[in-house]
Amino acid sequence: MKIIQCDKKPLSNPDVQEVLRLLRSGGITGMDETSDLDIPGIVSDILSQVKTGGNQAAAELTSRLDNADISPGTIPVRQDAVTNAHSAAKPEFLTLIRKVIGNIREYQAHILIPEPAPFSRGARRLGVRYTPIERVGVYVPGGKALYPSTVLMTIVPAQVAGVKEIVMVSPPTGGEINPMALALAGELGITEVYQLGGAVAIGALAYGTETIKPVDKIVGPGNAFVAEAKRQLFGVVGIDSIAGPSEVLIVADDTAKPEWVAADILAQAEHDPGSGILLTPSATLADRVEKEIVSQKGKLQRAEAIRSSIDKYSALIVTPDLDTACSLAKEFAAEHLQIVTRDNDMCLKKIPHAGAVFIGPHTPVSLGDYYAGPSHVLPTGGTSKFFGPLSCNDFRKATSTIEYDPQGLQEDAAHVADFANFEGLTAHAETVNIRLRKPDDR
Repeated sequence: MKIIQCDKKPLSNPDVQEVLRLLRSGGITGMDETSDLDIPGIVSDILSQVKTGGNQAAAELTSRLDNADISPGTIPVRQDAVTNAHSAAKPEFLTLIRKVIGNIREYQAHILIPEPAPFSRGARRLGVRYTPIERVGVYVPGGKALYPSTVLMTIVPAQVAGVKEIVMVSPPTGGEINPMALALAGELGITEVYQLGGAVAIGALAYGTETIKPVDKIVGPGNAFVAEAKRQLFGVVGIDSIAGPSEVLIVADDTAKPEWVAADILAQAEHDPGSGILLTPSATLADRVEKEIVSQKGKLQRAEAIRSSIDKYSALIVTPDLDTACSLAKEFAAEHLQIVTRDNDMCLKKIPHAGAVFIGPHTPVSLGDYYAGPSHVLPTGGTSKFFGPLSCNDFRKATSTIEYDPQGLQEDAAHVADFANFEGLTAHAETVNIRLRKPDDR
């Protein structure tokens, strides 16, 4: 595990950049085990085949890439298969997810941006309206593990936003779509499910096929091929974000319990790959956390995968003071930020960039992953400087509304015409002038 000692105070910009370079030594591509492949080229070819070949190409590619026997006719999942998977789900699982769904709905409804009343400026009425996106595709991965929590964190916000058509797409890895994914579709009332995977699925959602009507926006996590497909299709269709591996950055002082900090770092490493970073002014805490990581990781179920992520993508960083830790955290712009200090409010004010902030010793990231209510679909790789978490508001679009009375047009027409003439767009000027011209003057 990397241990970095920052002993300069204050850190100069080159020092900060060197630490950030070390912290992000994995990065989106560095953490990708397939980075030796020409992923952009492979994905471009897949998308081209799906665009021109429709169902047949999508079925053939999925059969080959996901080791499944898929034909054009079996791309849609039958409704009885969804119903049966839901009926076969364990009652305790359904009870749990219903509680989680309730928490997510409650939170998302609370943060839904209300449509303001129009305001008047004399004889002018100006406003904005928010309308839901009509058709959304949700990609549910099926590779190393299925995360049912992600299904809830993507579909429920869309439902709260009022999206009419929500489509679930998931790979038939090894021959069939994961029954848990189908059970969740049944619980959430999703009736349109397709068994396609990776870049094939993203292409089919964006371009449409003989069976699949194109969607307006695609959300959901995936591997490097899914991320690249979303990157290439941005603009053809709406995209939530292009996410990399999961990460947590912990800012802590000597009040933090080392065993708890270690557990939080190990939890992110469990994603395989995942990154856990501690920034602390306490060398004692860093030393004790290192020992706790060694002690705890051998007892965990996915010990080997965790060990790899800890060794490659995690670090303990000792800073001269808490201010320096906050400065580095601000530059890092983490997906998950945990703050465990004597003055959490002060640190929170100094770190404006994070996908989600977990404040205090009793708030591990897993609360946000599964239960609290905010979506755990978050910006990674420093993109929290300009992206936020997925929410109900991402499934709505704003439309400006402008309405003038004759008096308002009369008062503003000359200004509009002058501006249009400055730009050399005389036809623009004429649109206001013609409305003011008397019939006899035409």
